[in-house]
Amino acid sequence: MLLILHPDIDNQSDAYKETLKYLQALPSVTIKEHVVQGQQQRLTELYLLGETKPLDAGEIEALPAVERVIRISEEYRILGRHHDDRRVSGFDYQGLRFDQDSLHVFAGLCAVDTPEHVEIMMKALAQQGQRCTRMGAYKPRTNPYAFQGHGKGCLPYVFELAGKHNIAAIAMEVTHESHIEEIDTCLEKCGRPTGVILQIGTRNTQNFELLKAIGRQQHYPALLKRGFGITLNESLNAAEYLASEGNTQVIFCLRGMKSDFGSPHRNMVDFAQIPAVKRLTRMPVCIDPSHSVGTREHSPDKVMDIAHATAQGVIAGANMVLVDFHPHPTKALVDGPQALLLDELPKFLEDIAISREAYERRRALWQ
Repeated sequence: MLLILHPDIDNQSDAYKETLKYLQALPSVTIKEHVVQGQQQRLTELYLLGETKPLDAGEIEALPAVERVIRISEEYRILGRHHDDRRVSGFDYQGLRFDQDSLHVFAGLCAVDTPEHVEIMMKALAQQGQRCTRMGAYKPRTNPYAFQGHGKGCLPYVFELAGKHNIAAIAMEVTHESHIEEIDTCLEKCGRPTGVILQIGTRNTQNFELLKAIGRQQHYPALLKRGFGITLNESLNAAEYLASEGNTQVIFCLRGMKSDFGSPHRNMVDFAQIPAVKRLTRMPVCIDPSHSVGTREHSPDKVMDIAHATAQGVIAGANMVLVDFHPHPTKALVDGPQALLLDELPKFLEDIAISREAYERRRALWQ
């Protein structure tokens, strides 16, 4: 059972204390509090866990601090939508809004290689009015002898260059709890010129201890990629691990399913499930066309498969696009063959704008 308290309620108020006293006396019920900071107001949600079926929702709703009560299903207790569209959805970070209506493009280097390439990439993004990027410092690889990323060694110049070019948010994969501290320490030393969204890669979707660690900290939002060989339900429950530990600033990313049925693409593109994720949860939904398609090939219409896949995701309502670019793909240390070129960036962004306009027109049509 979920209790939505009155907006901006003070937890020192008599109404809050009286409500909490009543709830704490309920047998076989534990209380978990989550505070949601919306654009206009601060909302407090209380989750009643345990034997809640016998509870009278009307009686609970009559408590002085409670605005309304929602009976929630077993799955996605915190991130789930539960057939209630009035709950606050999304979050604000670094002056940017992330929710199921927004759209941000995170174009950048799959793996950081040199300071020169980082600066060229960020300068190109700034020239196009972009404020987000992807930069891989820690790279888990299938082959143990492949490049694993520069790690904390590259963080200072990545963060400083982001500040120089007004990049507000960097999507950066972490593979170990210690990476969170390394990122936080480096940002602090640099004066926090930018922000980081902690990315959990597809190999770590069910690394539950890592999920708990990222969930326990609430300073950095999390971007969870769908596991490449598990069901959507299993991946959404992985996202719930983050929220259950306290971090509800979660973005869910579709990046394709590992299957020979996706050939000649790298993975089976799964962007048709964007509406399903938005229906089941309140999370913004990201797409990663680079790791779904994995090639720069194009059809006779001269439009690259990556661009087609991106358009399919955006026209289905995607809220974020994570995509590989590189100034010199032949010199890239990771996934160079799928990276787009910098002179293709304006065209790619315009293509996204066209697809987004089509989505908005389609949405208006069905109102």
